Amino acid sequence: MMSDIFVGSATAMVTPFKNGEIDYESFGKNIDFQINNGTAALIICGTTGEPSTMSTEEQKNLVEFAVNRVDGYVPIIAGTGGNNTAEVIKKAKIFKKIGADAQLCVTPYYNKTTQDGLVAHYTAIADNTELPVVMYNVPGRTGLNMLPETVAKLADHENIVAHKEACADMVQASEMMRLIGDKITIYSGMDELTYPLMCLGGKGVISVVSNLLPAEMSSLALNYLDGNAKEALNMQLKLFPIIKAIFKQTSPTPIKAAMAMKGMCSAEVRLPLIQLSNEELAALKKIVDSLGV
Repeated sequence: MMSDIFVGSATAMVTPFKNGEIDYESFGKNIDFQINNGTAALIICGTTGEPSTMSTEEQKNLVEFAVNRVDGYVPIIAGTGGNNTAEVIKKAKIFKKIGADAQLCVTPYYNKTTQDGLVAHYTAIADNTELPVVMYNVPGRTGLNMLPETVAKLADHENIVAHKEACADMVQASEMMRLIGDKITIYSGMDELTYPLMCLGGKGVISVVSNLLPAEMSSLALNYLDGNAKEALNMQLKLFPIIKAIFKQTSPTPIKAAMAMKGMCSAEVRLPLIQLSNEELAALKKIVDSLGV
């Protein structure tokens, strides 16, 4: 098994926008906030970063900015995933050149490939790029579920080092962990299932809520890894209301709204996403205010 890219809590960073453009000032401050509060790695241009509404040039510039800002302090994992295998490979080569440490590759969406197609897709990426591959299963977004047997087949590839699991089926997750052993690292892709997945052997979480609460998510993950399971469970249950609120509408709309309430960035999202209604904002504000952050 290769060494872990990170252990603990990594943040799937939002991309702040202002008047339709990337707000690099807020982005830089948010990176600093993450570093100062124990975040173990940063995911740039993952789903939470809205890459599907960003140009390739915008994505390149955002990753490059993060690489320079972090300056090697924590790993930068760049989102390369898509439903065009050749374009994923092309993007990974760009991100490697500008200094990213790994790539996050979501399962291809819309094309509706088979499980054998997934093996071919990820093998092609791993064979033709230098950045270590973190696979990502999120059937709620892609309409495609990566089965445990498929993960296990790919876990033997030397350039596939980790898997982000965002399927809520703990039976499936248990079977996946049984089949792969310690060949690759598993991370939770759902904030609400951080503790359960770590109980099965996961090494941490790639979190959305940590955009707002990095210290708390880091505490949850590291307490479990340090053998303090009760403390980790208490933190998971304490965070459950805000996690539910953050995912009540399509992410990253709610997390951006919550961050805007704390002056961290604008709530602006790009179409086809839209901002929360006044009623939704009021309900979210009550929960955010109750956290005391």
